[in-house]
Amino acid sequence: MESTKQVSTRAEAPEGGRRNPAALRTLDSYLLAPFPWYGLDEAFTGPRRLMQVGTAADGSVEHGATGHGDPSWVRAEGRGGGERERFAVVVTVGASPVRKSPDGTGTLEATSVSSAAWLAGVGLLGVTWPERMDHSLRDDWLDQQAEAAWALADDLAAPDWSELSLPVDGVPSPFHYRETEYGWILAGSTPTGTHLGAYGRGLSAYGLGFCVIKDLTEYAED
Repeated sequence: MESTKQVSTRAEAPEGGRRNPAALRTLDSYLLAPFPWYGLDEAFTGPRRLMQVGTAADGSVEHGATGHGDPSWVRAEGRGGGERERFAVVVTVGASPVRKSPDGTGTLEATSVSSAAWLAGVGLLGVTWPERMDHSLRDDWLDQQAEAAWALADDLAAPDWSELSLPVDGVPSPFHYRETEYGWILAGSTPTGTHLGAYGRGLSAYGLGFCVIKDLTEYAED
């Protein structure tokens, strides 16, 4: 899948509930997407937040993530038995066919469920690297794990994945599901062709439902 750059991070409200300029910039970047964004449905009653979008070389928005529950910070191994975070992150990937690269020298692969699975896997890696690992080794560890995540995402029929049916806009839809020692990963598609990935921990993936986000400001005001 084409490499992307990340635009903004979280959009959190300062004290008093008013959105800060960073939140507004993040919301603006989400509004540029040519596809609808997805999040957890109304059965989830916890906090919601915008996280980040990924763009192509020409600046067009290709994918992005919305957070639900606790902020998905890096998990610290052996932190005194404290409670683990309870969160789920939904990754929306716009449907794109095989197309020419911006410089016209090649072609870009079409997005697929595997694209969503890989983004979800890398997203989970980003908040689970072992605290006891030397910082000088972190990049190498992440690179190795990202390669492994891509290999797994590229073969969704492998035994590492199981099948799970979850509602998308109220319609039961098939998903690929995988558990790791750090959390779970989901990947599937919507009835309209948009691809969905998700990752999380502390919340059961089996009880989740997804729907189009009708008002993004509900996420920007977290």
